[in-house]
Parts: sequence; C-alpha cells; structure tokens
Amino acid sequence: MPFVEKLAGDPPEPGHSDLVVVANRLAVDRVVEEDGTTSWRRSPGGLVTALAPIMTRQEGAWVGWGGSPEEELDEPLEPFTHEGMHLVPVALTEGELVEYYEGFSNSTLWPLYHDVIARPEFHRQWWDTYQRVNARFAQAAAATAAEGATVWVQDYQLQLVPRILRRLRPDLRIGYFHHIPFPPVEIYAQLPWRRPVLEGLLGADLIGFQRRSDVSNFQGAVRRILGSSFRSNTVQVKEHDGGARTVGAAAFPISIDVDTITDLAQDPDIQARARQIREELGNPRTILLGVDRLDYTKGIRHRIKAFSELLEDGRLSVEDACLVQVASPSREGVDSYKELRDEIELSVGRVNGTFDTMGHTAIRYLHHSYPVEEMVALYLAADVMLVTALRDGMNLVAKEYVAARGGWGGVLVLSEFAGAADQLRKALLVNPHDIDGLKEAIMEATEMSAGEATKRMKAMHRQLVTHDVNKWSRDFLDRLGGAVPAERSGPEDSGQQSAFMDTDDDRERRDQEVDEPFDGSGTADGSTPGDGR
Repeated sequence: MPFVEKLAGDPPEPGHSDLVVVANRLAVDRVVEEDGTTSWRRSPGGLVTALAPIMTRQEGAWVGWGGSPEEELDEPLEPFTHEGMHLVPVALTEGELVEYYEGFSNSTLWPLYHDVIARPEFHRQWWDTYQRVNARFAQAAAATAAEGATVWVQDYQLQLVPRILRRLRPDLRIGYFHHIPFPPVEIYAQLPWRRPVLEGLLGADLIGFQRRSDVSNFQGAVRRILGSSFRSNTVQVKEHDGGARTVGAAAFPISIDVDTITDLAQDPDIQARARQIREELGNPRTILLGVDRLDYTKGIRHRIKAFSELLEDGRLSVEDACLVQVASPSREGVDSYKELRDEIELSVGRVNGTFDTMGHTAIRYLHHSYPVEEMVALYLAADVMLVTALRDGMNLVAKEYVAARGGWGGVLVLSEFAGAADQLRKALLVNPHDIDGLKEAIMEATEMSAGEATKRMKAMHRQLVTHDVNKWSRDFLDRLGGAVPAERSGPEDSGQQSAFMDTDDDRERRDQEVDEPFDGSGTADGSTPGDGR
C-alpha cells in the first residue's frame, strides 16, 4: 500500500453531514477585537454564499484549516457551528504550513502548474509533509460525512484527498475542483511524484477544471503517465479490490457573485467615491487600472514596461494618462516573491522618476489591498482595466470589472492566457509577452469610442449575469450527484459557467486590506459612472 494511504489510518464511523466541502481554509475568518477577544466572521467568497443555504438544508459541513498555526492557539479548535454551518477545523503546525503550504503547494505545484514561469523546487521533505497533511484533511472529511454523502474537495493543495477519502469511505460521492491551470504533460511530467498526484485526483467521481484545455492536459497526463485513456470525458479506474469505477473530467469555468458587485456599483456613495478618486489623481483623460495579487504569474512587469514605452514614445503623456497598480502582498516568506516585489518597485520608481511632473504621476503603485467597496469605486473610476496575466486559471478581477461597469462602458484589455478570455470575448485580447501588441491594445483601448466601449461591456455583462455563482455550484453538484459527464466537454459547451471561489488568493488579499480609502492613488470614472467610457 502506498505511503500516503497508510497514513490514512482505519476508516472512521460515518458522521452526520450529507454535504461536506473540503478546502485549505474554513468558510470563516477569525476576527481579533481590540480587547484581544476573538470571534468568527463568514468569509465573503461567493462559494460560501452559494453553498451556505444548501449546506444548511442538507446538514452540511466545511472542513478546513482555521487560519492560525497550532502553536498560536491556547487550545485546539474543536468543531463548531457558525450561522447554521458546521465547521470542522484541521490543525496545522507552523512547520507544516512552511512545508505543505509555502513549500510544496506554492513553491513546487504553483510554479509547475503555471507553465514554469518561475522555477519549481522539488524537495522530498515537502512531499512527505504534503502527504501527511492531505491524509489529515481526508480523515476529517471521512469522520464528518454521513453514509452516502457528497464531498467536494477544493484545489491543488488537496490533490491527494480524493483517493485517501475513497479508501476510507468508498460509500461517498466525491468531487474535486481544480482552481488553477493544469499544465501540458511535458511540463507536468517534471514532477517527481507525478503518478501519485494523478492517482489522488482520480479518487474523485468528477474532476472539474477551469478550461477545456486544462481538461485536455489532465487527460493527456493520465494517458501518458498512468496508461489509461478517456472516452467521452470518462475513464475507467481500477480499484484495489479488483473492481472498476467511472471517473469524469469536465470544464466548469468559475465566475463571480455578480449581484453583489453590481449592487455596490449602483450605490451613490461608491459612485461619489469614484469621482473623488479621479479628482485626487488630477482628473486625467484616461485612468488605466491593474489589480493583482503580487505574483509572477500576473504579468505586472509586462504591463509596466508597455505603459512606460508608450510614455517614452510620446503616444501617452502623464497629463493625459495614469496607471494605477494595486498589488496586494502575497507569500512574502517565499524568496521569489520578495525578489518580484523588489523588481517591480524599482521599475515603478524608474518610470516615475523619468516621467513624473509636479502635478502628475505616471504610476500610482499600492502594495496593499482594499475592501470590496473601495475596489468597486476603483473599477468605476478606471477607463481601462489591464489584466495581463502570463497564466491564470480564470482571473476574477476581469469579471469583477465587467460586473461593476455594466452598461457604463470602460474597456477590458485581457490576456488570452487567462481563463476569463474564454467567456469575455468582447475584451481586447492580448498576448502579454508581445510588448508591441500590448502597447497597441492599450492605445486602442484609450482611443475607443464611448459607443463601442459600451456595446462591448454590455455584451460581457449579460454573459456574467446569466452565469452566476449559484448556477456554477448547482451545475457541478448536479453533475456530481447524477451521471458522469456525457460526450460533451463540459458546461462551457452549452454556455454554462460560474462561481466566485474564496481562494487563497482572495484570503491573502483580505488579510492585507487597509481600512483607509485609496488616498490619491485610487481611480474614478470622471464625473458620473456612465458619462465616460
């Protein structure tokens, strides 16, 4: 028996929850009050919003890490109920967080799955810890799920959980969703533990991906490494008892909680804040906006380079155009992220030192995050949204911008290497590695007529409204609870997509939020949203 399955231990007695979500983090955030007392607040992510009513009806439970290392807690966290949702904490030590999360998840898997934009590190100790932690999550889920329950496992930190859980509880219906890209087999094959990771995923009954290309890459890896071939998006997996099981793989593109963003965009106070931000920036003709977690996959360096060359070429001027770059802190204990921050801050300083005037700044750079209300004000303020990811599973910022702008125009410049490009076809699609092409797209965006911009934005907004968070969760759970995927490639074939997942990216962004509003480094849309692009 493989090492990771030995770690699973003996099967537990079934629990009482008919639907169990397993994620790296719980569905709540710990809040520390001024007097030192702590409380819990439901996470604002759309997946939590979509699943909470279902989980309440079905005696649902959420399994995840509580957000603090074991050493920082006065006593271990016990399962508890918050706003009708049963929460099952999984304890992690400081050392496990370093090796399982910062190490194997984010220094091995993350760069590997993002086309080796940065060099992945392969350490056997990290892999051992990843196995132990995955086994612990599987044990917690197995002890929580009722007989015949549905378990939905989330993302790349927990790829071994489906198989371990299958061995512990063969009665369960198990789904897995992969929120980041799945790389081509030629890249994936570099992983020393490529086989057990694939076997871990195939413990699920249904495996969901963002794009059809991710599904194809996964199927290619299974064929090349395990010798099993998919037919009509299903594959037969042999069980240890000699039987066989059918596993499906399909694309379920994620979207956002559209109603929340749209409602905020219609708030008069937020619209007024957008106008104020614009004034603080000196009311330039065009405000360009980038909002990213500070990560080497987001293409921040490429967009800064393109913008600076447009200033150098004289095609844009600081009097007429300003780039606002929000770069929320991320994984600051990882060396490659420290180096990226230094490089970007040097680039921003160089551009501003060259092009700033006494009254105008070329790039307003913000190395922290903002609450959603301030972000919506920034979206309303920006004439052009720059999403230049080098590789991205989806990129929800692009969809948030579209949801906020609605029929008010604005132009989205979107990397073709982000999953959102499959749905937001009316954006200006670019190859961010092509700096000249990126420059031309920026100029096209700044010069686009208000009528054309509004027409494009309305079309993209309609697409988001008809495919929201609730639809995505229903689509996946319905497919998981029923037959395996049929001949089609997945929901996107019939126009289906959606749901904002509260990913670790979103957690990190919230953890770094500042209470103060954007202080002269925000953006706003001129006068009233709708008057401009």
